[in-house]
Amino acid sequence: MTRRDFLVTSAVVGLSTSIQAQGVSIESKELKAVEPIIAAVQQHMFPRESKLPSAKAMNTITFLLETITHSSYDRDIRRFVIEGAQELERRTEGKFLTMDSAEKERVLRSYEETSYGSNWLARIMTLTMEAIFSDPIYGSNIVQEGWKAVESFGGLPRPKQRYIYG
Repeated sequence: MTRRDFLVTSAVVGLSTSIQAQGVSIESKELKAVEPIIAAVQQHMFPRESKLPSAKAMNTITFLLETITHSSYDRDIRRFVIEGAQELERRTEGKFLTMDSAEKERVLRSYEETSYGSNWLARIMTLTMEAIFSDPIYGSNIVQEGWKAVESFGGLPRPKQRYIYG
């Protein structure tokens, strides 16, 4: 390898690392900005007065954020979760968080009628249910309330640490 080839290759590798780091930083800021929207959607889907524990009581937003930001999680799905929340915020002109339950229901049903919105809501529902029914070691399903609500228990053997990979 010539000195010139080495310098060009080094510059490209260094630049790509910098671009990736910027992407992660931008994505983290975007995720932080939409966190309240996602939490409000989760709470609307799993409110206090349902048979299952509420999303808020189960700390499902923390579980969702830790899950989708984990190094093993698919980056495209993480991007989809962020962009779906941004789209919901645009559709409501930034008012989703201040809407009452009936307004949120109407907006979410309208969003659900689109293919994109339907897929996004299904993803949020899946991640929220994973939180409610996961082993409590992952920070949700507080005192096994999710399992108790459906008269079940977690699988055996139970995990001894939160994440093996990443």
